[in-house]
Amino acid sequence: MPKTSADTATVSPFPSADAPPRHRWWILAVIGIAQLMVVLDATIVNIALPSAQKDLGFSDGDRQWVVTAYALAFGSLLLLGGRIADLFGRKMTFLVGLVGFAGASAVGGAATSFEMLIVARAGQGLFGALLAPAALSLLNVTFTDAKERAKAFGVYGAVAGAGGAIGLLLGGVLTEYLDWRWTLYVNLAFAAVAFVGGVILLQRTTRDKSATIDIPGAILVGSGLFCLVYGFSNAESHDWGSAQTWGFLLVGAVLLAAFTWWQTRSAHPLLPLRILLDRNRGASFVSILITGAGMFGVFLFLTYYLQQSLGYTPIKTGLAFLPMVAGIMLASTLASTALIPRLGPKPVVPLGMGLAAAAMVWLTALDLNSSYATDILPPLVVAGLGLGLVMAPGMSLATAGVRAEDSGAASAAVNTMQQVGGSLGIALLNTLSTSAAADYVVGKNPQDRTVLANAGLEAYSTAYWWSAAFFAAGLVVSVLLYRRGAPVTDPDAAPVIHM
Repeated sequence: MPKTSADTATVSPFPSADAPPRHRWWILAVIGIAQLMVVLDATIVNIALPSAQKDLGFSDGDRQWVVTAYALAFGSLLLLGGRIADLFGRKMTFLVGLVGFAGASAVGGAATSFEMLIVARAGQGLFGALLAPAALSLLNVTFTDAKERAKAFGVYGAVAGAGGAIGLLLGGVLTEYLDWRWTLYVNLAFAAVAFVGGVILLQRTTRDKSATIDIPGAILVGSGLFCLVYGFSNAESHDWGSAQTWGFLLVGAVLLAAFTWWQTRSAHPLLPLRILLDRNRGASFVSILITGAGMFGVFLFLTYYLQQSLGYTPIKTGLAFLPMVAGIMLASTLASTALIPRLGPKPVVPLGMGLAAAAMVWLTALDLNSSYATDILPPLVVAGLGLGLVMAPGMSLATAGVRAEDSGAASAAVNTMQQVGGSLGIALLNTLSTSAAADYVVGKNPQDRTVLANAGLEAYSTAYWWSAAFFAAGLVVSVLLYRRGAPVTDPDAAPVIHM
């Protein structure tokens, strides 16, 4: 382990000369369990959402907050979480994150009201933002041998990539055979195993007394993101002409502009702006933001379509998404190992955006009689392939060439973009879809089941059309911003894992 406070404060890209911990592979298992818990929580609740909505009685307009509360808290606090780990030590931050995440999960599982569930989901996001950066930092200082580091980061990345699929399946099993509340209670088992392992195996790291937290920056970015998401959500209940809606959107934009200005003045910025100035990195951040919005939206609305319109069980719904996940993994691997090294991102990422947009348009044709094999499976596979072609290059190039001292901030920023994209996308798509459903029933009998079923189809179709528009905009941006040619890589660059 490193011996100085300066060494422990920075995630160094270079292997340490000190002997690695004897139980390092058990430490990897502990960190992997914690990472799996954080990642699968982004999707496990999606499958359970229709059951939770029926049990707690919240509206279609409010349902998006169950997903958004977690993603928004997690995404907006990730940058801060990394600095807290530097200040208070990685082991302590890791253990506090585990206990807090488990506690918030228990509150959510026991929720008796919509408000209680939302507070719990936000609490999960908050403690997840402490847990994830600390876990990555612990992994980075635990494995010092180059070959072992490659294996460890490969395992960690596989856990992060498979977490979404595991969440879909586990959510279906727990909801169908136990209760939707177990999609939250299950985190207590994950956290307990990781906590015991962490207490026994992890070594305490020296606190970096020179590290400071950019409190003004954290307040500005967190408040700004919340105002934007709330403004889009508010339009569902107060329409787009409401002064309250535009007030929140305007305040959010001003706060984020103030955050950008403050990052140029702060001695210890949460997000050094030099990270964003490279063309490939800037294009990648925008691509990840758009992909997060479209991907989270598909999971949410297609889940409701499969369960409410076609009558799928939670398990069947989870299984239905697996070809999409397989497409993402296949295309991500192909893009990382073959396409980007030879062609560069300029042709690959726009192709992915185009495929994703085409898949969204394809999904608009779904109706009450659509079959899985001929109508649902093909666009899901196309969407997965498109998302994979965008995600792998975007996440890789968003951190390529950053300074060693910026690697932690760059990694957190990538994940922030994905989570914030999901929050903003779900808020906007949910507002537009519920408005479309409300417009459809005007002049019709709102008690008629056929009318309600068709109103649901109208809502989902609207969401898919807007998702297609997002990806089309991403196609244009990626064509304009990405440089031509294969990227030049630094063999000594720090490995960066995305959560």
